[in-house]
Amino acid sequence: MRNAASSSQVQREAPRPAAVPATDIQRISQHMARLGIAGIPRNYELLHYAIIGQNAALAQDIAALGPSPKQPALDEIGLKYRLVSHCGLVGESSQAEMGRMLQDMAAHLSESLRQKQSFVRSAEAVLHSIAGNPEQSLASFMSEMDYLSTSLTEVLAGETSLSAKLRGDIEKLEALERGVVAAQSASSTDRLTGLPNRVALNKTMLDLYEREDGASGSALIMVDIDDFKALNGRYGTQAGSRLLKKLADLFRKSIKKNDFVSRTDGDEFTFLFANVGMQEALAIAERLRTSVEENVVFAATDTVGATRLTISLGVALSADATTASQLVANGRIALHAAQSNRRQPVQAFGR
Repeated sequence: MRNAASSSQVQREAPRPAAVPATDIQRISQHMARLGIAGIPRNYELLHYAIIGQNAALAQDIAALGPSPKQPALDEIGLKYRLVSHCGLVGESSQAEMGRMLQDMAAHLSESLRQKQSFVRSAEAVLHSIAGNPEQSLASFMSEMDYLSTSLTEVLAGETSLSAKLRGDIEKLEALERGVVAAQSASSTDRLTGLPNRVALNKTMLDLYEREDGASGSALIMVDIDDFKALNGRYGTQAGSRLLKKLADLFRKSIKKNDFVSRTDGDEFTFLFANVGMQEALAIAERLRTSVEENVVFAATDTVGATRLTISLGVALSADATTASQLVANGRIALHAAQSNRRQPVQAFGR
């Protein structure tokens, strides 16, 4: 269940050490102390995926840094694997780089303007000279024309150089923007299942409550896998990950265009259904339960038979909550009621 989910398979949208068993925290802390790694949240997430999450490739990348790895090198690995707590680094570094580039572009544009203004002043001076001395010699006239021609050549060369630089800078800015968009997507997407994560759910719910018509017509359904820690321990974390992916695919196919499903914790999924009342929401929850229990089994091995999966579901209406956080709290109360009574695995808040 949610509070007992094995941290060896949990993929979170933000590092939350308090949700990890103490023994795992100790393992991570001890390893960080041996390597001299700073005890900051994003480093805990990095080591959590490497040690507890059994990500061999990530662990090898960290090991390759040797003892006392530098923070920039660790951050580069976190960005490589698109860990959620590192996604903010992309935005920060990209914004800083964009700022530097824009300042540089402004300086070059200013210099180009200065050259043009200088040429205009020179041209005006020559015109005044010709107008004021119509009998000047041909040699003097040609000298002034040569000066203007040289000045114009410099201005045109500067324009060509500036144009090329601006094109290159625009391409870099577009690349940085794409990187920021990718980071934002990664920060709101569960890495294991590809579903939206808790961050995306929170945003969706806040948007829901900020709309003019409020959130009176939506239903939240929270789903938790029964005894997932025991199943994970019996079959292994890889089998657990495969199961979560299969459930994600099943749930993704269970929603319509205006509905929403996310993976909000290790073995917890949360739905938002638009324009449904309690009876319809309960019917949807029952269909979800039946679909899972009829179509999903935990992996079998040569020595252990397959185990059919059961889930608990909590239903809450947005009409009964004035805020997004209250709606989630109501849904969790209903989910806990369902978890406490296996004979009634679908429970509704306030009903």
